[in-house]
Amino acid sequence: MADATRNDEIIRTVGALPPGELAAFLAVAEHGGFRAASRTLGQTPSALSHAVAGLERRLKVKLFHRSTRNVSLTEPGRRLADRLMPAIGEIGLAVEELHERAASPTGLVRINCDANAAEQVLMPLLTRFMKLQPAMRFEIRSEGKLVDIAEGGFDCGVRAAELVSGEMIAIPIGPDQQHIVVASPGYLFGAPAIKTPSDLSLHQCVQLRMASGSIYRWEFQRRGEHVVVTTSGNLVVDQSRLLLAAALDGCGLAYITQWMAAHALADGRLCQVLADWTPPYPGLCLYYPRHRHIGTGMRAFLDFLRSPPSDSNS
Repeated sequence: MADATRNDEIIRTVGALPPGELAAFLAVAEHGGFRAASRTLGQTPSALSHAVAGLERRLKVKLFHRSTRNVSLTEPGRRLADRLMPAIGEIGLAVEELHERAASPTGLVRINCDANAAEQVLMPLLTRFMKLQPAMRFEIRSEGKLVDIAEGGFDCGVRAAELVSGEMIAIPIGPDQQHIVVASPGYLFGAPAIKTPSDLSLHQCVQLRMASGSIYRWEFQRRGEHVVVTTSGNLVVDQSRLLLAAALDGCGLAYITQWMAAHALADGRLCQVLADWTPPYPGLCLYYPRHRHIGTGMRAFLDFLRSPPSDSNS
């Protein structure tokens, strides 16, 4: 309590002194003259002389010896300067640290995202950004259904570009996507040939039930022809990873992303069919409401997504 009272007294005493007079005193003390100090503060030597004289009157002590050729500190002036200089340095460091903290993005960003999109594209970008901005925090809610991100309390969402409303601002992230039809070699051995999408009616097709309750329909395109096929099969799942597992186990054909099937295709555990009917399409976008206020943390993340720095470890 005694220290607090003492500090209050000091603050009141210093607060009663015009800051310009203290600044003038310290500048003259540091540079050894009014002319040199005037260049630092951007004031005339005469103005600095008046400011120092005002401080001396308030403190009732002489701070400088003055002559036509020389200006030097008096003993009380030297003691005052010795005390104030470290304090001014600490104030400068405190202000500098405050500016650095203010310049560093902080805060929480909540993202609504499809689980596969989060795994494939969002998480690699997010981890790189968080290494650059460790004060940032993120929360990802992965779910299959589309939600109103504004009503749900999310800052942004990640979905396929075709699903993003024109009322949103969208930033493309990641490569083009591609849904393909795959099956295990064991399932395809001796099965009817698959040359066109209509041949799928002769096969077991693993179904994907969407969060809306509907069964996902398989889309195909070739040379301007667009075909949507309602498939059938004995197995229905609600996650894309289960589609992959079912195909690997020989349960039938699966319609999944090329990214998800890549390793199994490379090592021969899966084979692709109807390759000429499944071209790539525009990939994922991070999107957010056009008219919502954007905080500094979210703004920094958006800037990163628009031009992510190269990864020196890749």
